[in-house]
Amino acid sequence: MRAAVLTISSSIARGEGEDASGPALVDLCEKAGLETTHEVVGDDREQIKIKLMRLADEQGVRFVFTTGGTGLTPDDVTPEATRDVIDRDAPGYAESIRQESRSHTPLGILTRGVSGIRGRTLIINFPGSPKSIGQSWPVVEPTLKHAAATLERA
Repeated sequence: MRAAVLTISSSIARGEGEDASGPALVDLCEKAGLETTHEVVGDDREQIKIKLMRLADEQGVRFVFTTGGTGLTPDDVTPEATRDVIDRDAPGYAESIRQESRSHTPLGILTRGVSGIRGRTLIINFPGSPKSIGQSWPVVEPTLKHAAATLERA
């Protein structure tokens, strides 16, 4: 199964910081047996939409996992860009990530990530911290094979 990780951060896109969450998510994907690519894009709603559509429509990846841009600052627009491109919601993933995050910190309720389907691609927004990704992945990973099989039939 093919997956893509999309780190969303203007500072990382400008080369002003080190991406820790993207590589952490790529590592988890690869350990789960997913053939995974990784890209970085700034906190720009239109650019995020373009990347998500290209990954789903042109590259045909089964999963797109984003990291970053799900907080409360004005430039955190990952959920809005994701909503712009999905055909149908798959809210259980985002709800489960929030629930798991909340069990580790009261700040877990601040993540605004969403999840949904574009064509045959499942898009899931993860928080932008490696620690949160490590805590959230175990609630997502066990469902991926079944999700992929279901999306194949779509």
